[in-house]
Amino acid sequence: MAANFWTSTHYKQLLEQEEVDVVHQIDKDRGITLDDAKLIKFHMSNYITKLAQNVKVRQRVVATAITYMRRVYTSRSLTEYDPRLLAPTCLYLAAKAEESTVQARLLVFYIKKLYPEDIRYRFEIKDILEMEMKILEALNYYLIVFHPYRSLTQFLEDAGMMDLMQFTWGIVNDTYKMDLILIHPPHLIALACIYIASVSKEKDSIAWFEELRVDMNVVKNISMEILDFYDSMKNNIDERINIAFRKLPLRS
Repeated sequence: MAANFWTSTHYKQLLEQEEVDVVHQIDKDRGITLDDAKLIKFHMSNYITKLAQNVKVRQRVVATAITYMRRVYTSRSLTEYDPRLLAPTCLYLAAKAEESTVQARLLVFYIKKLYPEDIRYRFEIKDILEMEMKILEALNYYLIVFHPYRSLTQFLEDAGMMDLMQFTWGIVNDTYKMDLILIHPPHLIALACIYIASVSKEKDSIAWFEELRVDMNVVKNISMEILDFYDSMKNNIDERINIAFRKLPLRS
């Protein structure tokens, strides 16, 4: 992996918000809105996490898989790339990229175990292998992903707030239910999570943040995005997800 984020393909692939908030025409034709797309990706992020717990891979693999999934949908449609297949295949590919290989047959086994009655989640090994090639093409074979976790640990240690590690780590995990990793450098996401945690736990971190050579307006804006996301997830989330998924085509 490239040692420097600023010279990596990850940095070169950072997008603007409007480039991420896209709904492809083929999806629009099915009545899929931007809110629907966000809900589907949110649900698939949770699905990847659940599947990863069964096959027992590290959190870094989960984060990389979700990043791949979100990157793919900036250029490919939900209609043509079934998220129920794309999500586990992203986990399969991420496990390889992060040197924690998971066998495709193991994924197939646990997919069927998690959704025994739902034929929409019924895939075979060949389906995953075929989708893997489509994902690689959609990603332009750029597989390097930097995550906020390393910066988070370093920042908390420097700030003398290691007691916030577990709480802040959980917030970082939640950022993968959003598209932040496609838009912002990982260290700024880490700082936003620390900012939220320090305010929530009434830690006096003002002086420490002032010593950092970062744009605090950006950090605070990311923090607000995270808090707004938490608020948006409170309202009939399961029902809204089900409505969004009903707009996807049925598998033949």
